[in-house]
Amino acid sequence: MAGHSKFKNIMHRKGAQDKKRSALFSKLSREITVAARMGLPDPAMNARLRQAVITARKEGLPKDNIERSINKASANDGSNYEEVRYEGFGPGGVALIIESLTDNRNRTATNVRTAVSKNGGNLGAGGSVSHGFDRLGLISYGAAAGDAEKVFEAALEAGAEDVSSSEDGHEIWTAQDALHEVAKALEPVLGEPEGAKLAWRPQTMVTVGEEDAAKLLKLIDALDDDDDVQTVWGNYDVPDEVMAKLG
Repeated sequence: MAGHSKFKNIMHRKGAQDKKRSALFSKLSREITVAARMGLPDPAMNARLRQAVITARKEGLPKDNIERSINKASANDGSNYEEVRYEGFGPGGVALIIESLTDNRNRTATNVRTAVSKNGGNLGAGGSVSHGFDRLGLISYGAAAGDAEKVFEAALEAGAEDVSSSEDGHEIWTAQDALHEVAKALEPVLGEPEGAKLAWRPQTMVTVGEEDAAKLLKLIDALDDDDDVQTVWGNYDVPDEVMAKLG
């Protein structure tokens, strides 16, 4: 198992999400609805729905919103979301994987392509960058869950494959088919995670300078503003001193 990593840069800045609470709530609600439609509308019987609800609660989504999103799954309201993935490159040659949940593929494709091209990037064909990433399960805990040794031992016992700890928290990696099993095993020891989802972990990182980092973060902000875009993964590492300059 590994130690500290710079993965916090991949998920982008939490501060940006805090400023977009309404957009974040919309994305969380959509994930809950899709998860409920893919299985039983009961978090106890549907692992993906359970993790979606846990993540939503951690982000402050009101209980009424969560229940409404679950109920929407069984309502015939005409919306039919599907998962669509886009791949491409951002400033500095950074590889990006953009995951979306959409009820209109044409709209989402146009919006994603426009956001990427206007901010120094370009989309590629499916598979153009994902070969440089590993598809794994990712369970996230805050620093309050325990020190690195406690989390490492709990993860090892639960069957995780890798752990990265820093002052910001802990990232526990699993095989993709073991995500929910490991997450369930960790809860009695570490409590509910901040999140548990399938993730794209880059095999190599690209260090980004100040000029490219400014363009890259603007690109990611533009994608975050799109309600259809759920998550943006990348292989970029923005040094702390560059992040400090960019604010």
